Amino acid sequence: MSLGEHQKNTTECVKSGVLRVAALGDLHVSETAEHPFRDCFAEIAREADVLALCGDLTNLGTIKEAELLAEEMRLVTIPIVGVLGNHDIESGHGEQVTKILCQAGMKLLESEPHMVNGVGFAGVKGFAGGFDRGMLGAFGESAVKSFVGEAIAEATRLEVQLKALHVEKVVVVLHYAPVAGTCEGEPKEIYPFLGSSRFAETVNRFDNVKAIVHGHAHGGSYEGRTKAGIPVYNCARQVVKPTGKAYALLEI
Repeated sequence: MSLGEHQKNTTECVKSGVLRVAALGDLHVSETAEHPFRDCFAEIAREADVLALCGDLTNLGTIKEAELLAEEMRLVTIPIVGVLGNHDIESGHGEQVTKILCQAGMKLLESEPHMVNGVGFAGVKGFAGGFDRGMLGAFGESAVKSFVGEAIAEATRLEVQLKALHVEKVVVVLHYAPVAGTCEGEPKEIYPFLGSSRFAETVNRFDNVKAIVHGHAHGGSYEGRTKAGIPVYNCARQVVKPTGKAYALLEI
């Protein structure tokens, strides 16, 4: 499909009130990778109107890994929004990784929300802590309070973004899971490290959120819901999806 044909199809989708969102997480691009997502990104650019990246874009968060991914991203002809994951900050180069990927065209949602054809995108990395009655509380040792405080701070940043989006349709992009449902398939013992209900609780207060996409739970399940009924999709590359592809394709 030519760029002109894609732009025509995009215009038709916007007129029909549908935005096609390709969501993909846990790329884990390594320093030895050679064009790891070139074909995948090219396909996404043909099939979708926007690409949402759900973190762990690099394997160890090195500058070389970010540069390799950036080379692939520069070929994408549709808007890219996204968040980082825990792997992307592993080497202590989070700011440099962010700068490299943003220069390649990604809109980092952790800084501020973004609009694509009338649909709002809000997102943060998220954090761990467990789900529902098993969610860790800020009680006891200072280390525990600090751990929980990180999740609270991330949820607060997400809430600020959502309050700034006065539109009818919003997609939330996370790395960590906001519900236990999309962690099913992973060992129960590691659920507390895969995400936190704090993010679902935050999103549930906004009736314009149409979907939440995330990654991180490689062995989890594709689809779940928050208690308010908002669809949640685990878009980690390793998770089997209805598309049969590495990415999910949603109509918003």
